Amino acid sequence: MRQPPSFSRHAGGFSLLEMIVVLVIIGLIMGLVGPRLFSQADRAKVQTADTQIRMLRGALQTMRLDVGRYPTEEEGLRMLVERPSDPKLAQRWQGPYLDEAVPNDPWGNPYQYSPRRSGSHDLTLFSFGADGQAGGEGYDADIGQLPAQ
Repeated sequence: MRQPPSFSRHAGGFSLLEMIVVLVIIGLIMGLVGPRLFSQADRAKVQTADTQIRMLRGALQTMRLDVGRYPTEEEGLRMLVERPSDPKLAQRWQGPYLDEAVPNDPWGNPYQYSPRRSGSHDLTLFSFGADGQAGGEGYDADIGQLPAQ
């Protein structure tokens, strides 16, 4: 006859104390690494906004070559993807000038556009930055061709 296997007093696995020690170590590592990762994410958003502004400016310049002028403030950036209602402009419009809809900035806010000159640039196109408000410093600073002061 076979005897049932004997079980030792210590089953395999981790004790509660071992689990707590591992969680504390993971927490300490995340405390050191986490802020650096978030800083990289903020920097990436600023770079994305700058790249999108350059892309939008290029699309606006291409549209200007076709139509003969930049969109008015009322027409805005949507003229890059929507045919103008004016038949004269619609005839020369060769868009859409973007593959997709006009993007929001990386913080979810619309880009600010005006056909008015901005310093050495022939238009004003910018993002308010992370805080979504005019001005600011660091990641909250405005990005792009800012309005003349």
